[in-house]
Amino acid sequence: MTEKKLLFKNKILKELYFNDNLSCVDLSGKIHKSFPITSNLIEELVAENLVIETGYAPSTGGRRPLTYSIRTDKMYVVSVAMDQFVTKIAIMDMQNKFVSPIEKFVLPLPDNAQAIEVLQKKIAEVIDLSGIPKEKFVGVGIGMPGFVDVKKGINYSYLQLPDNKSITKYIAEKTGLPVFIDNDSSLTALAEYYFGCAKGEKDAMVVNIGWGIGLGMILNGELFRGHEGFAGEFSHIPLFLNGKLCWCGKVGCLETETSLLLIIEQAREGIKSGRLSRMKSLPFENLELAYNGIIKAVKEGDQFAAELFSKAGYNIGKGIAILIHLFNPKKIILSGRGASAGQIWLAPIQQALSEHCIPRLYQSTDIEISTLGMDAELIGAAALVMENYERKPFIKKLLAVK
Repeated sequence: MTEKKLLFKNKILKELYFNDNLSCVDLSGKIHKSFPITSNLIEELVAENLVIETGYAPSTGGRRPLTYSIRTDKMYVVSVAMDQFVTKIAIMDMQNKFVSPIEKFVLPLPDNAQAIEVLQKKIAEVIDLSGIPKEKFVGVGIGMPGFVDVKKGINYSYLQLPDNKSITKYIAEKTGLPVFIDNDSSLTALAEYYFGCAKGEKDAMVVNIGWGIGLGMILNGELFRGHEGFAGEFSHIPLFLNGKLCWCGKVGCLETETSLLLIIEQAREGIKSGRLSRMKSLPFENLELAYNGIIKAVKEGDQFAAELFSKAGYNIGKGIAILIHLFNPKKIILSGRGASAGQIWLAPIQQALSEHCIPRLYQSTDIEISTLGMDAELIGAAALVMENYERKPFIKKLLAVK
């Protein structure tokens, strides 16, 4: 098979991943090839058992066209979602379904020179234990916090290798698969754009509420990464004169009054000082269990827990007011770990917008809670791989297999 033909086959598979069911006419327009050529490529993909017919499209007055879908049991992605303390690895099919239990393990990133070695060994272990033949894996997508240079495959905040060696190249050499990395908040936004609340939107802001407060920006129908890929450092807007030192080295960042780490710390200090609360028995040394316990307390009507979210939500709202003034987005989506708190965020954010945002602007912006929630980064990491599916690493890999 020629490299050019394989390129267009990959484009078809990519479009079917992102769009589920498409007709030959649809695919012809998306890959910019004639109908006869596209039809022949689809027939070959069907013969190769990579694509299946899924029935007829709804009638528009003429003959209904056949639609096609990518087979879910022929191609898989290794998807990795990292935060500063916990990493999750999943194997996903072409419908973004988990085909095995998510591997979750503690992996602190700050000041951890061994983190990259632990990560690549865990990825290899998950692949081996899956029992899926290696040739069925498309690639590895990794979301991670920090200043990520997508093109160079380097994270300037964590997971550094000697001589600025590329993370993607290092893990690719160990696994034998194409590897792509991006900032966790950018991938959260990518997931929302293709499969979540931002689907079909041209202008949307995705606020990734986690141990920090990240941001992914959809502008003019595309993920906006900025000049070097570092756009969206929402956490570090200098918004407060509170004298609190942020991990970035600056004082008064948005993160110092909004993050889930702050909520956990304030809960711990409040309990110590004698606040009455259902949270008094929470294991505060375990961040995930502590956060889940605080959410449970809020939903059970705990006044102190509700106060913590109300204050943090109000301060997030102050940051969102800046985004609305700058970008005038149609939607603001609250995603990531914090989305599990649900509607708790909306009232304090709306209050902040009423106080700090021009009414004409914020009244036309919808604020929604993500339906993808905790899975957003994993889905975004898979989407990152498939976005790049027509690139040379995949072509070379497939040509070698064939």
